[in-house]
Amino acid sequence: MGSNNPSPSPSLSVLLFLIIPFLVGVGGTTSPFSVDEFGAVGNGRADDTQAFLDAWNVSCSSPTRTVLEIPAGKVYLVRPVNFVGPCNAKLKLVAISFYQCKHLTMRNLTVTNSQKMHIAFFSSSHIRASHMTVIAPADSPNTDGIHLNESVSVVVKDSTIRTGDDCISIVANSSDIRIRRIVCGPGHGISIGSLGKAQAYDQVHNIRVDECLITNTQNGVRIKSWQGGSGYARKIVFQNIWMKNVSNPIIIDQYYCDSTTPCENQTMAVKMDDISFISINGTSATKDAIRFACSDSFPCEKLFLKDIYLSLESGGPVAAYCWKATGHSSGLVYPLSCLSSAGDHGKQYYGSR
Repeated sequence: MGSNNPSPSPSLSVLLFLIIPFLVGVGGTTSPFSVDEFGAVGNGRADDTQAFLDAWNVSCSSPTRTVLEIPAGKVYLVRPVNFVGPCNAKLKLVAISFYQCKHLTMRNLTVTNSQKMHIAFFSSSHIRASHMTVIAPADSPNTDGIHLNESVSVVVKDSTIRTGDDCISIVANSSDIRIRRIVCGPGHGISIGSLGKAQAYDQVHNIRVDECLITNTQNGVRIKSWQGGSGYARKIVFQNIWMKNVSNPIIIDQYYCDSTTPCENQTMAVKMDDISFISINGTSATKDAIRFACSDSFPCEKLFLKDIYLSLESGGPVAAYCWKATGHSSGLVYPLSCLSSAGDHGKQYYGSR
């Protein structure tokens, strides 16, 4: 887990599980185990709990890497059950991964202490996830709660996520995403990105994050991209969000660099435009409550701030920092908006330093 403390035993606590394909991977060399081989029926009526448990126990006891497979095209009914480790093989567990799923509904699922991402969707569409609980230690790295990659038409709502990384991360060609009524923290907040890593072309658009509570996180609502990438992030709305003791409550970072060595300055960048922050209130753990660090070559444009009030958790003034960011504001905005008007991409800093 990247910590000196002993890692807790990973477990998947399934409360109500009516789903189609997922894979759970354990260890090194892959060997598949299908729940159907252990007697699962998958007709939505038969109780498949014991078949899931038997398949998990065999997979977990294997000395080599295994994949627990739930086949597509079926509906499995599983009663409340815990899938518990540690397993015999060296465990590198992304708890639940969905690949190329369509019209998938999942709810009342608890996932704890994954060593990497907890729940991930890849190349999937029309996903509805609700009443999820995801929990991991605050110091556990790369333990994103829910990760969306190349996925379209996704709703995640009414869930609690407390991990050591992003509560929700949205990357790589995802669109039509609705995030609503999420309790997030600790962790790294709700993030779009990172985008554009290794000169990748990424596009994300039509994303709305609404009615969320974010507490004690390293970031609040964030869009992050690497230098050298291309594509765009646009038509994004963060609204009706309450924050408590959050570092970087509102942030766009086009200079993201998650590397042990400094990242090289590059001209290309993922374009950021048509992004709104509306009705965001609470307290900041950092002096810069609003920070827009945008690209010299591809500035942030059409940013919109409305009804923002963020005070410093420890008391004192807060500030807004802008670099190459244009847009406008409406209503009360505190700290004062630092956005430039269209055509003026200079540095702006509002608040005492």
